[in-house]
Amino acid sequence: MPYSLVSAATLGFDLVRLTGGRAVADVLLVALGSDAAALSRLAAADPGRGLSRDERLALAVRGRRARETAAAVPHMRDAAAAGDRAAVLVTQLEQGTIGDAPTLERLLRDDVLGPEHTAAGELPEDDRDAVATVLADAAVGYWAAGVLPPLVRRELTGAFDLSLERGDVAVPAVGADLGPSADGLAGLLDAVRALDGRGRDAWRAAVDEGRAQHRPWATAMHEASWAAHVSGRTRALATAQLHAVQAFANGGFDLHDGAGGLWNAVAGCVQGMAMADLLDEASLAVLTAPWRRVTGGR
Repeated sequence: MPYSLVSAATLGFDLVRLTGGRAVADVLLVALGSDAAALSRLAAADPGRGLSRDERLALAVRGRRARETAAAVPHMRDAAAAGDRAAVLVTQLEQGTIGDAPTLERLLRDDVLGPEHTAAGELPEDDRDAVATVLADAAVGYWAAGVLPPLVRRELTGAFDLSLERGDVAVPAVGADLGPSADGLAGLLDAVRALDGRGRDAWRAAVDEGRAQHRPWATAMHEASWAAHVSGRTRALATAQLHAVQAFANGGFDLHDGAGGLWNAVAGCVQGMAMADLLDEASLAVLTAPWRRVTGGR
């Protein structure tokens, strides 16, 4: 299944269950939120710059091989092929991703850095290509961190990591770019980020209580995605969901929580709150129900 900014919550479902998923969210947030000056500095970090033709060719070959290795990240389609091997099937369904490294890279190059990215459009073509290379390498490297040899992963992510360390770019904080409900979203994400054991248990209980609402939840998520699309707020909603990936990890949830409904609950609350001004009351109530249960109806 290809990723898109419209379905950022689906991407988030994969990221919260991957070893390097939180770092992938960082890469995408930098890509979404950087201005032209920051992108220019990131372009300068492209490891291919200044290399001879043969050196660039060798670098490209290593990158292609790394991407071939990234295919070893478990995918949901592998679960279907597992047949009646129950233990394998459960593992694949828990850890298998909906998308894959190529769809992630296409999302970054074509959607995130596409025509709607005004700052990227201000760069010379060579710089746009260099930025896309640095960010795509980092995204794939972190996506496949669980299967890549450490040296290979570091070669892919090194230019991005160095840019962060030097302050050439920064992962954007939660800000007003999230739309009319930015303050409420910031409060929700702060609360998730600061969870302790009791708080995580409260979210788990809220999810268990609301499992019968799965079908209206899916419909409400679609309604919110459509509202974001027609209102031109798709990038803002995707940004909110990527911040939610960070908060989910910082709050101490793990891949079992992600697979067991906790991510859907958090993502639904983010989706509903972000698009609250354009949703009907029923859809908003379904999406934000876990948050109301956790906070006692506040």
